[in-house]
Amino acid sequence: MTIQQTNAYPFAKVGLPAPSFKLPSTKNIETLEETVSLEDYRGKWLVLFFWPYDFTFVCPTEIRGFSDSYEQFKNLDCEIVGASVDSVYTHRAWIQTPVEQNGIGDIRFPIASDFTKETAHAYGILDDASGAAHRGLFIIDPEGILRYQVVTDMNVGRSVDETLRILQALQSGGLCPVNWKPGERTLG
Repeated sequence: MTIQQTNAYPFAKVGLPAPSFKLPSTKNIETLEETVSLEDYRGKWLVLFFWPYDFTFVCPTEIRGFSDSYEQFKNLDCEIVGASVDSVYTHRAWIQTPVEQNGIGDIRFPIASDFTKETAHAYGILDDASGAAHRGLFIIDPEGILRYQVVTDMNVGRSVDETLRILQALQSGGLCPVNWKPGERTLG
């Protein structure tokens, strides 16, 4: 596990380099020996999102939603990495558990294990009281700069459609007014 804070702020900050991470993952579901790191995604956009714990109720809806929309993100040159503070073994068990039994089934992106909680801390979303990560979502550009972040209460799921809209707004390079949608004119 390696965390490198590349700015003077104690946590991730929009407009600055995203904190580096290297985490065990389900990239190879059989061996669990492949890691994911920020550097793996240089040259592409990255959506990195955290949830509190595996085998809970709101989390599967988000993970399945992002997995169902994976091709839309790929078409925008964007990869997705999900993460929680659970172990890769718990992640694998959750993936291998049928959806009808509170599992998530096969998903199309890797799930990372932030078991030491260092990454959740570096991104400013670690809840010290519970030891879980808040629902943090981060969009990182191809140069590794954090361009967007949203953190919600542990009980409120995020919108895949809104994440896609924000990604496209960031990629437009223009000034996007309220309720801007892809294909609409920007302000500049």
